[in-house]
Amino acid sequence: MNMRPLPTSIEATQDLLAKGGYVSDRALATVLFLSLRLKRPLFLEGEAGVGKTEIAKVLAAQLGRPLIRLQCYEGLDVASAVYEWNYAAQMVEIRAAEAAGSVDRERLVDDVFSERFLIRRPLLQALEAAPGGAPVLLIDELDRADEAFEAYLLEVLADNQVTVPELGTIRASEPPIVVVTTNRTREIHDALKRRCLYHWVDYPDRERELAILRAKVPGAGERLSRQVVAFVQALRGEELFKNPGVAETLDWAAALVELDQTVLEPAVASDTLGVLLKYQDDIARIAGSRVQALVDAARAEAVG
Repeated sequence: MNMRPLPTSIEATQDLLAKGGYVSDRALATVLFLSLRLKRPLFLEGEAGVGKTEIAKVLAAQLGRPLIRLQCYEGLDVASAVYEWNYAAQMVEIRAAEAAGSVDRERLVDDVFSERFLIRRPLLQALEAAPGGAPVLLIDELDRADEAFEAYLLEVLADNQVTVPELGTIRASEPPIVVVTTNRTREIHDALKRRCLYHWVDYPDRERELAILRAKVPGAGERLSRQVVAFVQALRGEELFKNPGVAETLDWAAALVELDQTVLEPAVASDTLGVLLKYQDDIARIAGSRVQALVDAARAEAVG
């Protein structure tokens, strides 16, 4: 993987994302540029499906850096996120030393707790030097993790280091590029946010969503693309439990292309609502006459 230099301006940052197929607004490009220049973690908050995770993926690909992803979940602990010891290999080493008949306990302890028995998990991997330069570390959906793990991250984000009691402090020679995402299912503590640059990733406006659709689903014709975007934008104005994100817009457009649709038809839109909406109550609310009205409005708006 060939490492490429960091962008030197906001415009260059926006171009870098665009080359990776990510259509950003200037506000996002600005905070991303500052994050890269100041070597500060970037904290991205927003609804699911608006493209937060994709930013880290595109950034890694376009900069030629390895992407290390830590997917957060309830119960995530140090052993899964940072490091753990290879207990099976340690036991084999201890048994072999005992069988040899000459066990220096102090030396044996030092040996079995050396780096060759250390299993590196994502956070520790991200702090270690890599041939292709510092990696992009994606800490995804932090709000799913417990508060105790969130507190543990403070040392990593503030000082680019972790402490392994048996080995001491392991510090990054070059800080990783850190992107933290959250869907805001719970609030993240201010102590962690203060260590990051913050940006709220909102649903895109009509023109930007259309540009994203053109880039990601080129097989959809211009007329269908405009109708899809108009429909989804209007759908987000309905009283739904969960609004469709950009990811759902792209999935729906791709599904319509697979069904050989060139324009939005009420019957097909109704049959494929499950691509856009993930809750039955939302589907039931939109199905029938409401779909017909939304399709008619989308067709009229796309023409205009």
